[in-house]
Amino acid sequence: MKSNSLFCLWVIFLIMASCKTEAKKSVLEDGLSSVTIYYNGDIITMEGNEANYVEAVVQDNGRILFTGTKNEAIKQYPKAVDFDLKGKTLIPGLIEPHLHPSLAAIMLQNEIIAPYDWKLPSGIKKGVQGQKAYLERINESIKSNAQPDKLYFIWGFHQLWHGELSREVLNNLAGDQPVGIIHRSFHEIYLNDAAISMLGIKEKDFKGNPQVDWQKGHFYEGGWLALVPKMAPVLLEPEGYLKGLSVMSELLLQNGITTIAEPGFPSSDFDMEMELLMREMDNNPPYDVYLIPNGTQLYTMKGGNQEAMTFMETLSTNEHYNTEKVHLLPKQVKLFSDGAIYSLLMQMKEGYLDGHDGEWMTPLELFEEQLTMYWNNGYKIHVHANGDLGQQMVIDLVKKKQADNPRENHRLTLHHMGYFDEDMVREMEELGMEASVNPYYLWALADKYSEYGLGKKRAENLVALKLLTDREIPLSFHSDFSMAPVEPLTLAWTAVNRESSQGSKFSQDQKISVFNAMKAITIDAARTLNLENEIGSIQKGKIANFTILDQNPFEINPNGIKDIKVNGLVFKGKYVSSN
Repeated sequence: MKSNSLFCLWVIFLIMASCKTEAKKSVLEDGLSSVTIYYNGDIITMEGNEANYVEAVVQDNGRILFTGTKNEAIKQYPKAVDFDLKGKTLIPGLIEPHLHPSLAAIMLQNEIIAPYDWKLPSGIKKGVQGQKAYLERINESIKSNAQPDKLYFIWGFHQLWHGELSREVLNNLAGDQPVGIIHRSFHEIYLNDAAISMLGIKEKDFKGNPQVDWQKGHFYEGGWLALVPKMAPVLLEPEGYLKGLSVMSELLLQNGITTIAEPGFPSSDFDMEMELLMREMDNNPPYDVYLIPNGTQLYTMKGGNQEAMTFMETLSTNEHYNTEKVHLLPKQVKLFSDGAIYSLLMQMKEGYLDGHDGEWMTPLELFEEQLTMYWNNGYKIHVHANGDLGQQMVIDLVKKKQADNPRENHRLTLHHMGYFDEDMVREMEELGMEASVNPYYLWALADKYSEYGLGKKRAENLVALKLLTDREIPLSFHSDFSMAPVEPLTLAWTAVNRESSQGSKFSQDQKISVFNAMKAITIDAARTLNLENEIGSIQKGKIANFTILDQNPFEINPNGIKDIKVNGLVFKGKYVSSN
């Protein structure tokens, strides 16, 4: 009898222990917020000037309460839920400081035919090279997928990989099917006759626009910007657009991204883009969106620079535009200097090998007027600038503004920075300028641009990042999706290894440390947005956003960083699996 009683007590104990374990497990799996201790893994805070580790982190209601030893964490929070990392690595939630949901929504709902493979949740879209193979793929895609009453978009064309394209070529391929071929840069499009007819546009609509070739059906840079509002009803068709945003959310989760920002909102229609973005965020994906107004588009939409700024001043306090997960950043603006690097239209001091000229996205007089107004009104200014001449133009203006109206901690940030040199970086340091760079340009473009456009010396020194880190200029990385995959670890890998798509190892003296690369996708990415006091590192008081990796990027061969698997993320204290 005694033995039976002991046996029963033992069974009850096991059941209770099991229930307790299951309760803890369900809290984590269901993502319910609770006081939680994270331990038993490499926890890297990204605080300080080297990879700093702590044994444990405690969060409650989405805020970090404690970092330190496990014993002290348990002592202070004895009733906390355990989160056993089981040897995995926990880092601050990855941040994508320059991504375009509008581009993602268009690209990811439509066909992708690009020079290289693209990894999507549904599988891999195989790349294609060579004009014959490219045109065959377009033809197959149109026949298999296009609907007669809809404009069929294909993204990914690049002339250096796919040959020349024109309205006539598309007419011969597609006939009466409306087709738009969006350039790899997303700064250009080619339309056939059927597409032009469907859109109801006329040659006179673009009279005097030097960046429209009507005969070729080619709209680029300023021509593309002029066309986009006329295409808005097609581009922003809700069902397809929301489908694209949903795929984007999947990609962000798979890659451990807990925060994104769009410098340059909107692309074409403020209210419609906002409404559709809000609808996607109502699905509660595990990331925040921060929006920076597009000074160039709003100048056109509102009828002037002052009108655009007056509108911007109302946004950050407008409850309709700011929710728990969508935020308009106050006193920040995006402006545009020169053309796209993918189009070989960035402005270069020494020009191009074939003698063609780059393009300005904003007329220079208008750009100076815009920068001056926002500078004098205390804005943090973000500038799209790719070529050395395009960046130098901005640097020279900042020098002028600092002389006329000095500002400390203005943090004016150049975005993209395809090619620059040491003298420019020295000037940036002296002027207090900062950098947000796309390191992927080297991987995607260096081999081809060595032969075409730039030549060996400039192409092999694209995005020379060590020039920036040597002078301790704050540096973040971004994908500018879809200019690079939305994969922060791939960007870090490129910066650390400087290896191209063809396996070439270029300008190895410009490789940066793993620590600086990881800063660029965490704490310094937060700084780009003026959010470093809220996110970007694991510190008491900050938002509990974490990314959980299967391997520690500081402990493996740097060549393996891009292959580290993202196990999951913690968004404001709630765990979500990436699988």
